[in-house]
Amino acid sequence: MASISVDQDQFVCSVCLDLLKDPVTVPCGHTYCMRCITECWDQDDQKGIYSCPQCRQTFSPRPVLGKNVVFAEMVEKLKKTKLSDVCYASADVECDVCTGKKHKAIKSCLMCLNSYCRTHLEQHETLFRGKRHNLMEVTGRLQEMICSRHDKMMEIYCRTDQRCICMLCMVDEHRNHDIVSTAAARTEKQSQLGKTQKKVQQKIHQREKDVQELRDAVKCHKQCAQTAVEDCEMMFTEVMSFIERRRSEVTQLIRDQEMAAVSRAEGLLERLEQEIDDLRRRDAELDKILYTDDHITFLQSFQSLSAPPESPDDISGTFPFSFDAVRESVRQLRDKLQDFCTQHMRNISVTHTITDPRIRDDFLQYSHELTLDLKTVHNNLSLSEKNKKITFTDILQQYPDHPDRFDGWYQVLCSESVCGRCYWEIEWTGDNGVYISVSYKSIRRKGAGRECLFGYNDQSWSLYCCDYSYSFIHNKIKTNLPVKLRSDRIGVYVDERAGFLSFYSVCDTMTLIHRINTTFTQPLYPGFRVHLRSSVKLCNL
Repeated sequence: MASISVDQDQFVCSVCLDLLKDPVTVPCGHTYCMRCITECWDQDDQKGIYSCPQCRQTFSPRPVLGKNVVFAEMVEKLKKTKLSDVCYASADVECDVCTGKKHKAIKSCLMCLNSYCRTHLEQHETLFRGKRHNLMEVTGRLQEMICSRHDKMMEIYCRTDQRCICMLCMVDEHRNHDIVSTAAARTEKQSQLGKTQKKVQQKIHQREKDVQELRDAVKCHKQCAQTAVEDCEMMFTEVMSFIERRRSEVTQLIRDQEMAAVSRAEGLLERLEQEIDDLRRRDAELDKILYTDDHITFLQSFQSLSAPPESPDDISGTFPFSFDAVRESVRQLRDKLQDFCTQHMRNISVTHTITDPRIRDDFLQYSHELTLDLKTVHNNLSLSEKNKKITFTDILQQYPDHPDRFDGWYQVLCSESVCGRCYWEIEWTGDNGVYISVSYKSIRRKGAGRECLFGYNDQSWSLYCCDYSYSFIHNKIKTNLPVKLRSDRIGVYVDERAGFLSFYSVCDTMTLIHRINTTFTQPLYPGFRVHLRSSVKLCNL
């Protein structure tokens, strides 16, 4: 079935200029809202003559009105389609004359300073037929086109002041200025704007080219990375295959030595057991002859039995090969290989790593959530703020016994280890200073020896902070640092793979206090040591 195109204006009440509500048709054929025509005819009750608001045809007596069912159904369908003449979109300009629901304006009048929908535009043209009114494409900026001082259309452009003005402004405050019409000014500016647009388009083209180049570079970089990964995996496979072959060779060497020594020992063992049997028989014969009463037999046997037994084989050289030497050689090979790999991995990390952070925001991307480990805290340290703060106290805390607890020094470790790149900050207070440390988990916990004290062994590294002085301690070596500043907030940055440990004063800027480069062979755990009237708090980043 062919569809019929319907104009929305056919369903607009000419009284309220809105879509029909409860449409009724009067005898002349025009249709209105029930309420609109009823109110119109209520005013005509005194006259007794009723007319159509559109064609002015009169009726007497007052016609009985009934709902136009066909129109009502078509209006409902029309509402559902949301035709574009009704101003639903926020970007549309509304008709300034419509009451109730605003229709979309299609023209603006520069004389009347109003925008009109199709219906009111027809009324406007009828009203001002023969008069010169300047109609233009609909705009929502009509008020901006009027001089706020003289309430006149701005038809002139002042080059001197670079602004639009009206005719009265031209003869008043802009007298003797460089004046042109807005059309002429627009032509000039349009040329300039065209050049600007061309530059913008060139910039867009260049940026699109840059984007494509960057995408190609990213793709190439990914391909190179994948190739590098595959090559490195192949080389590591070759290295592991080489090590596996050496392992098999050493194992075979040990087994060959074992087999040779065991075979030699088993042969000797068989001869020794045979010799023991022979000696036992001779011992029995000697025992028998020693106690015989027959002198003749004794003397006849004496010659053969008195000869000394043959000397037994020397078993001292049965196992001449020591496995300790092989074990020591493999241990040295292992240590050298570990050192070699660690050094080269550090070189790879330093050479190919991203530039170290410089500002605090760069550090914060490596921040980790840390908590103090209840199992390690000394009994004179009080935990608070969800295991984020420790404070020295004279009152012994009732912590349960645990093999990981420090019992000789006022120390605590964090529960979490740090790996790769890691950053955290602490705030400290106290007249006697605090120790900010990192440590291997294998550090001793029991006793007051230096093997348990942060910084005074090869298991830990520690920064001592006290007023305006700092010192760094590792493996019993204490280094006084030249930095002279007071900082209650310290940032710690670890690049475990590259072997970097850095301490910073955190204020408006990041001030480096001390930095070391070493080789970490075990996972690191942040740790702290406090004195009397001191405290340390892990900061939330």
